[in-house]
Amino acid sequence: MTVAIVPPQENAASSEATADAAALVAEDARDFGAYARTGGWAFGLKVARSVRPGGQSAGETPKISAKEFAELAGCSADRVMRYYKAWDKAADDGMVPHFEALSPGMDVELPDADIWLSYYSARSSALSQRGEAISEAAEAEGIRPTKALEVAENPTALRAAILADPGTAEAARKALMDRLDEDPALRTELVRDIVRTDDLKKAVAAEAKAGDRVEYVRQIVEKGQVKTPAGQMIDASAELREEAERHLSLIDELDDGEESGEWAREAYDTVRDLVAQTVQSDPELRVQERRAKFYSSLQKATKVFEELTFDDVEDIDDIYEDDMMKRLEDLQQAIGACITALQTATVRPETDHDPRS
Repeated sequence: MTVAIVPPQENAASSEATADAAALVAEDARDFGAYARTGGWAFGLKVARSVRPGGQSAGETPKISAKEFAELAGCSADRVMRYYKAWDKAADDGMVPHFEALSPGMDVELPDADIWLSYYSARSSALSQRGEAISEAAEAEGIRPTKALEVAENPTALRAAILADPGTAEAARKALMDRLDEDPALRTELVRDIVRTDDLKKAVAAEAKAGDRVEYVRQIVEKGQVKTPAGQMIDASAELREEAERHLSLIDELDDGEESGEWAREAYDTVRDLVAQTVQSDPELRVQERRAKFYSSLQKATKVFEELTFDDVEDIDDIYEDDMMKRLEDLQQAIGACITALQTATVRPETDHDPRS
């Protein structure tokens, strides 16, 4: 059997290589342990103790500029400055020493790894005023700022998620509603978009009508009064209030996503029928209702006729048509008949009490 004999020189070289490798592994393990304990603080310290603060010249310190540090590190100056700014904020809060107290190679006790994310953002957009606002809003919502910043930097991705996912669309809708109070420009643009879209305009009108109907029913329950078709405010009967309360409870129990239009229409029609029955069953109230209805119509007709002027007409012949004259003559006869009827009503009580009549 042949046994290979390793020369003593080669054996020593192999042992030395193994020792070097072990040292490198140990160094990696130590670096890994330091990062596991301190997270980004470990790298923040390297920047803080090697990059000179703003305002210091190269002759005042052995530290180098962020640009030079980035070139040595093989990364961008923006990345270095994100670590720099994170350390600066933490120093202002007393978490770590200020730059001036650190020198190259110096070690200090570092905060826990979890705290690092409170100061550092992996996105350069977080350094802007807009980014800071997004970060603050994210923290208020209990999420990591980097998540919100990533969404803000990818509006196309956000649009795709809204179009594809109802849950995302609902979250976006609620966010927009929360923002409308503090953003008049957004509110104006949203209203314009609705007005320019026929389907949305009709939907808004339908919702407004349903809302008015629900409010009509709610006023009966809460105030105990109801408006008649002619516009009178009268006390609601016990039956009317009970029926209004029953319908209102059904509407209030609807889920957020359920349409209330049909429920509102049924409630409105029901109480309106009861109001009409109440008016018809009370002779005095019925007379008051007719009087109110006539006077309301008279006010509307007066307002419309007052607008029929020739102030902006240069030559009446230009607008004259035979049908106009016919309509005005018919209107004059109708007004005359109304006046005669009212005059008769004012004279009748006197003649009724005249012994000579």
